[in-house]
Amino acid sequence: MTQLGDPHFRILQFYTTAPYACSYLPGHSARSQVATPTHLINTEVYGELVRAGFRRSGAFTYRPYCDACQACIPVRIPVAAFTPNRSQRRAERRHARVEVREAPLKFREEHYALYLRYQLARHAGGGMDQDSREQYGLFLLKSQVTTRLFEFREDGTLCMVSIVDQLDDGLSCVYTFYEPSLSATSLGTFAIVWHARLCHRLGLPYLYLGYWIPESRKMAYKSRFRPLEARMAGSWRRLSDAELDTGLL
Repeated sequence: MTQLGDPHFRILQFYTTAPYACSYLPGHSARSQVATPTHLINTEVYGELVRAGFRRSGAFTYRPYCDACQACIPVRIPVAAFTPNRSQRRAERRHARVEVREAPLKFREEHYALYLRYQLARHAGGGMDQDSREQYGLFLLKSQVTTRLFEFREDGTLCMVSIVDQLDDGLSCVYTFYEPSLSATSLGTFAIVWHARLCHRLGLPYLYLGYWIPESRKMAYKSRFRPLEARMAGSWRRLSDAELDTGLL
């Protein structure tokens, strides 16, 4: 068990997990560094961890800590400089009738049913498509920090749910799931643009998107949101279009 050098983290300890199969790169093994104890990770401490490249899954705050791989790159959108491109503006227009409402961070059967449909369509066989109500709640509804849940409805029908953590310098995306039959309508793209605009309205400079993995088809889409900043070698810097286009950093 180790301790990071940043003075903000002196109250925490960090341990590294045993190797496990990587969810994004077939044939690769992965390890994570996990911050403990969880009850000391409040919103302020969590914000510092996010800026250090961590993210959250339920009560666990972690970052990739693989032995011979640095494919997972923490990224964020500097929202003041962000202008949606043509396809992103088209996604906004396509979903102009969507109404968004903030809801309590509590279990709702309607949300859980949508989550299972999404997992079955997008991640069949990965295990999450079999999540029980308890597993769903532990993954998305258990939080020690300031977490917000948004419902997206079109003509009264639930089409998407997003869960984000609110930090002092931005929003950190936790998870978004949507009606899989609407995948071709770019709901996921619309969600990111909507959250970037929400950051701007709240006066928050960044939308944290988790990890960009250029070699992973599931995670490569994040490079389409520009400008994009990445945390590399211990600091954040803006990526060039060439780096985002090629994935060579």
